[in-house]
Amino acid sequence: MRDSRRAWQGWLAVLLLACGLAASGLARAAVQEPANAHLRTDASRTPPDASAAWQAVQLPDLWRKSRPQAVPAATWYRIRFDHPAGETQPWAVLFPYLYDGGQVWLNGALLASIPENSAEFRVRWARPHMVSLPPALLRSGDNELQVRAATPPEGSSLRFPRMRIGPQPELARLHDKLFFWASVTPQITAMVCLLVSLSVLYIWWRQRTEVMYGLFGLAVALWGIRTLTFVVEVVPASAWPLWRLLIHSATGGFIVVMAALAWRHAGIRKPWFERALFGYWLIGPLWMLAQGASAEPLVNRYWIGGFLPIGATIVAVSVWSLVRRRTLESAALPVTMAIAALAGMHDYMIKWELDPAWLSAWTVYRFNLLHLGADLVLLAMGGLLTKRFIVTLRSLENLNQTLEARVADREKELAANYVRVFALERENAAAQERQRIMREIHDGLGSRLFVALSRVERQEMPPGEIADALRGCISEMRLALDTLAPQEQDFRATLGNFLFRWRAQLLACGIRPTWDIAVPDEALQLSPHASLQLLRVAQEALTNVVKHAGASSVDIQLRLAGGRLELEVRDDGIGSASVSPESSGRGLTNMRVRAGQLGGSVDVHGGSGGTRVTVQVPLEAVCA
Repeated sequence: MRDSRRAWQGWLAVLLLACGLAASGLARAAVQEPANAHLRTDASRTPPDASAAWQAVQLPDLWRKSRPQAVPAATWYRIRFDHPAGETQPWAVLFPYLYDGGQVWLNGALLASIPENSAEFRVRWARPHMVSLPPALLRSGDNELQVRAATPPEGSSLRFPRMRIGPQPELARLHDKLFFWASVTPQITAMVCLLVSLSVLYIWWRQRTEVMYGLFGLAVALWGIRTLTFVVEVVPASAWPLWRLLIHSATGGFIVVMAALAWRHAGIRKPWFERALFGYWLIGPLWMLAQGASAEPLVNRYWIGGFLPIGATIVAVSVWSLVRRRTLESAALPVTMAIAALAGMHDYMIKWELDPAWLSAWTVYRFNLLHLGADLVLLAMGGLLTKRFIVTLRSLENLNQTLEARVADREKELAANYVRVFALERENAAAQERQRIMREIHDGLGSRLFVALSRVERQEMPPGEIADALRGCISEMRLALDTLAPQEQDFRATLGNFLFRWRAQLLACGIRPTWDIAVPDEALQLSPHASLQLLRVAQEALTNVVKHAGASSVDIQLRLAGGRLELEVRDDGIGSASVSPESSGRGLTNMRVRAGQLGGSVDVHGGSGGTRVTVQVPLEAVCA
């Protein structure tokens, strides 16, 4: 029993020893964050002698707070740290920031030189810096870092961080995180902003009435330009004033455009407020153009500070819109605006060392938050405008569908109306044709029958004249019936029937008829009125041949010539010179009147070779 107890005590002692060794190993591997240092203002490129006067300071050392009256100059900082004996891991030192560059020395040996401002270049390092500590230079126990902080630009303050010293793998992880948020994120933001601005501004360019898209595209572009201040860290000295002018103009322009955008999104349209914002935005760039780079500190402090109340109006208007609309979507903008406003105030405080003591634990690394807060605002506004764009597209689709349905209904109504109108027009045309033919029958056949009946009743008409009168009436009736024939029988057939009936009469008078119908094979559909008028012209011409020409032959031709229909009657008689002026004049007048009703003309040419009567009418005027 006693042996068993001794064995457990031995195992417990081994376990405690192992835990102690592990704890000591962890203690040796702990990252150190010195809070105290010594400084000496010295422009030399090598560390000052240890016997020189050094001043004790606390880190981080912010000159605007610790020595506001001193003129910033190149300063050496001496920091002591312990390196555990037997440590095998590589060590490094991590600077969260070293804006103006400098040098890092370890135990009197130069480790690294971070580029400083010079006559050729201006630097502004936004990234963290990690410097490896060579094992050969590290001593067990006490070690000393000498860091030269370069002279800041005129009007700026010197800032020296609280660094971290310890195992390189652990510091490398922290360095990567800081580098991502301080350098990589701005690069992504700048690239995405510039690409998105091109897309949104293209939408606005194609639809100028959508001012919201134009303002949003301009705001995104300005923020992308402003974010370049964390991306471009080395600038030629000659271009530095213009570069800072561009950055400040983009910063102020972004806040101004976002204010106008927030007011418009809330349904508030105040032209005077937008003009005032634009006027205030111009003050900073004009100030820098007038005084040059020396004006930047004052512009940074006062002009940029003046945008804080403008940002407050953005938050206030967004909150008012949220209270009025009370929707989840309306909450996105005020929440992100409030975050961005707080981030802007945070950056302004650490820029001018205005952060209170209770916030110093967070601001010790001087990490800028505005570019992240503004990204949230742009995402929220982009989401709202995207939804608005989608809603507009859906409303347009619904409108198009409604319009298509209405157009289809109207097309059906128009088609039905067209059918009704066409039927009415056809009935009206048929009625007009019937009236014309009735007038023709009344004036022609009716008058002949009436005159013949009157003479027969008075016994003034011999049997021969009665027969001639009846034959004339039959001819008039047949002529009217031919023109009333169905439309399937074209004018060529109607003219053929007409000439066939005249053939016997002409042969009885010793006149040999011939005819030629030289028109295409397609049916020549003429209106009944046009057919009647052309046949009456032909009848009048043939009557003149029988009564007056003394001809032995007559030739009738129907042809098409240049869009006109021509009907020609040619005989080989004595010619128009021997025709009775009274009869020929009255017959020619009738023919011309009938042709004129069809928009045509009649040409009569006579001579020793006979007479030629030609009637021409436009084809489009006589077709059914």
